[in-house]
Amino acid sequence: MSSVSPDPARSHAVALGRLPNAAVSEVLDGRLVIGAAGVLLGVVTWLFWDFLSRQVLWAVTAQADWGHTLVIPFIAGYFVYLKRGELLAEPFRTAWIGLVPILLGTAWYMTCALGPPTLRHHNLLGAGVAATLFGLVLLFFGFRAMRWLWFPLAYLAVFGQTISDRLMNIVTFEMQDITARGAHLLLIVLGLDVDRLGNTLYIFHEGVAQALNISEACSGMRMLMAFLALGVAMAFTGLKFVWQRVALVVLAVPTAIFVNVLRVVTLALLSLLDTEFAAGDFHTAVGLVWLLPALLIYLGFMWIIRRIVVEDQAPAAATRAPGPPGS
Repeated sequence: MSSVSPDPARSHAVALGRLPNAAVSEVLDGRLVIGAAGVLLGVVTWLFWDFLSRQVLWAVTAQADWGHTLVIPFIAGYFVYLKRGELLAEPFRTAWIGLVPILLGTAWYMTCALGPPTLRHHNLLGAGVAATLFGLVLLFFGFRAMRWLWFPLAYLAVFGQTISDRLMNIVTFEMQDITARGAHLLLIVLGLDVDRLGNTLYIFHEGVAQALNISEACSGMRMLMAFLALGVAMAFTGLKFVWQRVALVVLAVPTAIFVNVLRVVTLALLSLLDTEFAAGDFHTAVGLVWLLPALLIYLGFMWIIRRIVVEDQAPAAATRAPGPPGS
């Protein structure tokens, strides 16, 4: 009894016919997801426009303190780019649970925006924006993608917004006191006659005492957030071990304090020539000038931390026992 074998050419043709249909379906599904995400993102941008526009305005008008927030979205995007291989390894799957943080974040934002003045706080509004953005990503890309996207989202939420003076004063008050003590000591080492009363330095020159208020001269302590953002970015992209990353981020604090000590000393010396040098635009310019040495110091810390660990890179073949001759 003879059996009828399937025609290979016909089977091949059927297979060829199915593949383009599947491919077209995937392309259409992908376009629908991207299109829907774009539309919803546009709606969210419109809804949070007041927060976003105010954030950009503060970053532009106070560049010495918050200009780095304009760069944070691009750094977060670079983090995503680094993980593009893992993200695209499997198709994205919609997670409808993402609607929960979207609704909660939007409701919180509207409550803060339309509620009592106590809740109309930039960072409280930012929490609503962050929750909504998290929900959007979870909704359209799913839980698997969140394994690599949660860190860029957290980085954007923490470092991408201006921190209010009320919150910053809690963090920076002690740092300003340390800065005042450090500047006082360094000015004495340089041979100047200086007294310190709280956070104010009194520099005696030619019989005249010139006051330098550290609280005003060190408003650049907000640059601590820029150092932390830089430290997290460098640790994430340039270091392998968790302890190395934590160490580099922690070192951002003494780096910021040390640079501010040098900044105050520079302003103190310049104020001996002209008291106007310690205020206004020139004061801001001095802070910007010290950013480059600060970056070099921080890169030096990273270089040291990276070389504390010496990995054995000898090839595996060199560690194997030699085989018999002729093998």
